[in-house]
Amino acid sequence: MTFGNILKKIRQDNNMTQDELAKRIDTSRSNIANYENGKNMPSVDILEKIAKLFDCTIDYLLGKSDIHNPEEIQKVQFANAGGLDTKGLDEEDLEELQRQINYIKKMKGKK
Repeated sequence: MTFGNILKKIRQDNNMTQDELAKRIDTSRSNIANYENGKNMPSVDILEKIAKLFDCTIDYLLGKSDIHNPEEIQKVQFANAGGLDTKGLDEEDLEELQRQINYIKKMKGKK
């Protein structure tokens, strides 16, 4: 997904119009439309404002991460243990992986 697609989706998921978003981050509605249409990219300052408003990372907005909020992923036990290549997995995938790990541990304990 492109930045424009992600911005539009996250804006709509939050029931916000382009005008409302523009006012919240101190820019114009036409700038928001241009971002969403892929005509322009926002400055780092605007990206930071959008990320803060929608409680997500700039990497998520730019399509470099599937994880909306890294603080949420800390709830998954293995996420911060290291050693596993979890790149490209979203929160739901990681939770399923943790369930499978827990099942394997449980089965090994029954032997």
